[in-house]
Amino acid sequence: MKNQTKFFPFLLMHLGFLIYASYTLLGKLAARHDFLSPVWIAFYAGIIFVLAVYAVIWQQVLKSFALPVAMCNKAVTIVWGMLFSALLFGERITAKKLLGAAVILCGIVLLSAADGEATIACDANEGGGEGGQ
Repeated sequence: MKNQTKFFPFLLMHLGFLIYASYTLLGKLAARHDFLSPVWIAFYAGIIFVLAVYAVIWQQVLKSFALPVAMCNKAVTIVWGMLFSALLFGERITAKKLLGAAVILCGIVLLSAADGEATIACDANEGGGEGGQ
């Protein structure tokens, strides 16, 4: 039952990471324009907006996950950045990049699974007088 209640926060966390990864795209697009030009300023205003939205989502995520788990999951932004770069800027995805992305995703899965086991152990200890910590 506990895993079902973590689905929405997990989805929200990764939506936040997708949003967070988009700020790098805005920065790359801004770099194509003259410094302090109206278009450059618009892109950087977009960056500030994206980071503000991400900050609100991040605070909500921390209500459901321990900070180490959330921080390790944040590594998925590397994967999003790689995909965005390939789709929007035509950058190549090499075998080394794919291997690195696979290692990151495996680490996220392992850490998330370990967090689920730790949560179950803490829930079992709450009623046992051990303090649950």
